[in-house]
Amino acid sequence: MNKTWMSVLIAALFEVGWVIGLKHANGFLEWGATIIAIIVSFTLMISAARSLPVGTVYAVFVGLGTAGTVLAEIILFDAVIQFGKIILIGLLLLGVIGLKMLSKDKMKERV
Repeated sequence: MNKTWMSVLIAALFEVGWVIGLKHANGFLEWGATIIAIIVSFTLMISAARSLPVGTVYAVFVGLGTAGTVLAEIILFDAVIQFGKIILIGLLLLGVIGLKMLSKDKMKERV
């Protein structure tokens, strides 16, 4: 995995953090951390979109963020595990992996 795709993965992890923060933040520090997570997340995603296809970056970002948020909800907040939801998240991740495999780095295409 190259550096650009790693930044998309890290951006998705920060997305999970700010989504959880939007729901559960109560105090000044929690809201501050949520705002920082939003800034880091979008900065990394925008940076990655400069050298990868924008649609692919956004789809991977949102897909990983969605899957991560569902897993965090189950692990951290004791959400009910629904078999159908797990299957659909798996399909979503298969689509994300497929998009990543089919996308080409713009920098490589220019050379």
